Amino acid sequence: MGRHPPVVVLPPSSDGGRQVTIHGARTGTAYTLFDVLDFLHHAGLPAEDRAVDDPDLIEWRGGGPYDWSPAS
Repeated sequence: MGRHPPVVVLPPSSDGGRQVTIHGARTGTAYTLFDVLDFLHHAGLPAEDRAVDDPDLIEWRGGGPYDWSPAS
């Protein structure tokens, strides 16, 4: 079976925040793409802009890295 990305970003909640997990552990809530990059940096993972488009690093659920509005 294929590998799963170490980072998972869940769909936006009603306030626009997205839960982030790294290696299965809840890391926090991101309200912007910069928050996700900060979580990556603190976890020792690649945190440059192109990292957000790397499907081997991040699985975006309920929208990609530029979707921060809650689903209607």
